[in-house]
Amino acid sequence: MSRVTTVLPGVLPGIRRARKEEREEISRLLGEAFMADPVSGWVFPDEEHRRAVHPRFFGVFLDAALRDGWVDVMEDHSAAALWLPVMVGEPAGDGTDAGSGSGSGGGSGDGEGDGHDEMTEALAAADPGNERTRIVGELTALAHPMDRSHYYLPNIVAAPGRTGEGRGSALLEAVLERCDREGMPAYLEASNTRSKALYERHGFVFTGRTVDLPGGPPMWPMWREPRG
Repeated sequence: MSRVTTVLPGVLPGIRRARKEEREEISRLLGEAFMADPVSGWVFPDEEHRRAVHPRFFGVFLDAALRDGWVDVMEDHSAAALWLPVMVGEPAGDGTDAGSGSGSGGGSGDGEGDGHDEMTEALAAADPGNERTRIVGELTALAHPMDRSHYYLPNIVAAPGRTGEGRGSALLEAVLERCDREGMPAYLEASNTRSKALYERHGFVFTGRTVDLPGGPPMWPMWREPRG
């Protein structure tokens, strides 16, 4: 059952670290928030099927973040951000300290491709027979810089009807301030022009080459250097 929280106009709910027992609610939030996303529309062209498989598909990213990284969520579950530390040249961890900046996310150490391979296979398994799930996983993995440690943001969402209210910015700012303190870059892929503009306002820069889905929309890999 969802908890109802009263939020005053112009006042955003607090942000906290998500708990594992909130997985189902957050996976539903992710699924609903990406229904109108152009990349999701390409991966799952049929709207009814998209709605049915979305929580399972985005649950792959959510499980990885809960295990190896962290998930920031607003108190009323109106928005969430998933983060994965990618620690280059360090041995893979078990995720127990990932919220403090250690552990492995998209890849680490000598097996930096393993995490991407596992993610791609998990995405493909979320919708067997749909080759586009594998394609999007493989192409984003190829574009992902793996030569420097960084924090990777695979998903950030606000609930339908709650976009444009500053929730995404608030979730971003909390972690980007940490990136600046630690001297840690950040990386993401923007899946539409509106989100790309948001990320640019927060210091992310397009890497210069889009992820081009066959017959589908582009994605923009974006990198942010820490501000000193």
